[in-house]
Amino acid sequence: MTGDRTEAVRLLPWPGPEGRPRYVVGDGTGSVSRMADSIECVRLGMSARILDHAADMLADRRAIAAQLPQLRFLAARTAEALRDVHRIAESRGARLPGPAGDGPDSPASGA
Repeated sequence: MTGDRTEAVRLLPWPGPEGRPRYVVGDGTGSVSRMADSIECVRLGMSARILDHAADMLADRRAIAAQLPQLRFLAARTAEALRDVHRIAESRGARLPGPAGDGPDSPASGA
């Protein structure tokens, strides 16, 4: 911790060398944190669109029936996994507090 600001370790949404996790330490207001926020937002939006596309594709039984049955199984499992990841990401994001001084009950607001 430095002064009144709380520093935290954040897993970044992109891997480091050799696919290893990357982290940033800070209060969440720096340029790397803002870039990570932006990338996470884009990825959540993309996952929602992929889920919609997978649902549409899986609903068209005539097209799928003419294809390989394994493709349908794989697509269904992929959609389930993606749905789980999307739900977890949204849930965690909704539970995260905003930056210090952002809310009506924060010390900076005098409440």
